Amino acid sequence: MKIPFVNFEPMHHALQAAMQAAFQRVYDANWFVLGKEVEAFETAYAQFNAVKYCVGLSNGLDALHLALKTLGIGVGDEVIVPSNTYIATWLAVSYTGATPIPVEPNTETYNLDPAKLEEAITSRTKAILPVHLYGQSCNMTSIINIAKKYDLKVVEDNAQAQGASWEGCLTGSFGHINATSFYPGKNLGALGDAGAITTNSIEYAEQIAIYRNYGSKQKYYNERIGYNMRLDELQAAFLQVKLPHLNKWIAERQTIAQWYNEALKGVGDLFLPIVEPGATHVYHLYVIRTQYRDALQAYLTSRGIGTLIHYPLPPHLQKAYSYLGYKKGDFPIAEALANTCLSLPVWSGISNEELMFIVNSIKEFYNGR
Repeated sequence: MKIPFVNFEPMHHALQAAMQAAFQRVYDANWFVLGKEVEAFETAYAQFNAVKYCVGLSNGLDALHLALKTLGIGVGDEVIVPSNTYIATWLAVSYTGATPIPVEPNTETYNLDPAKLEEAITSRTKAILPVHLYGQSCNMTSIINIAKKYDLKVVEDNAQAQGASWEGCLTGSFGHINATSFYPGKNLGALGDAGAITTNSIEYAEQIAIYRNYGSKQKYYNERIGYNMRLDELQAAFLQVKLPHLNKWIAERQTIAQWYNEALKGVGDLFLPIVEPGATHVYHLYVIRTQYRDALQAYLTSRGIGTLIHYPLPPHLQKAYSYLGYKKGDFPIAEALANTCLSLPVWSGISNEELMFIVNSIKEFYNGR
């Protein structure tokens, strides 16, 4: 049996007619940049995310960058980031000229640990950038309270957690400006690169709409030094087709995750996902931990089962950030996660037979040790 880590075919087959109609609509309109499709998706996604405004952008990294820039983050400033995250979170800070300041995660949820935040705050700290990692909401009550105490801005990285919530409120609705990604592999994925910001501030939304379009509100008249970071009309049309299905896909992922939880409970040394009280988890990734990670991955590969490691090298040990002077051992929790985490298949449309094969293969691996 061949089971890929990600398989778009079941999802996209069901939507084929609607997606083709969306393509035809854009093709026939002969308007391909910043038109009615982007406007319609921005309205729909803002409504979905329970915020007043959404601005479509070229990708999630650009969304993070413009969020920080719009909040005035720049050279000499510090932004608190998780020590364990995809490097895009750090890159967005670097793009502004500010310095990313890593803080270790909670060892159970893998999200930014609020208990460690205050010790990282200095006179140069201007913002906190929590990442709702793997699809579980951070403890936003604690993070927002600390941000208010020190007069800091909050930018949520919601790329992996569209539709997740903290104490009944959706991720992407807490921060001053929040960023998300519609990279194809996300729970809500385009058919190429795409992203957006969400906010309840019309001032911030308008500024970002100007930044994304060469710093221009009116064609050929430029108010500021801007960028080309626009959401494509075609991707916006595809996302409009997919958005109404997102909650159904999330429920399916949660069902798969619950099945894994029950089937893998007590197997070997596996550490399974833990959901913090007050949070929901939309399982963009289903991540297990084991000290035998590399051997388990190799065994599953030999059985035709695709897995991935998110992420094999923490940002502080990446060559790109060697200038910060961090060394191995500086952030032991992030390093331990990088050495023990393994993501299992959790895509929409995976069959019960495939799930059973994955679980039985994992059990066989441990039985053979």
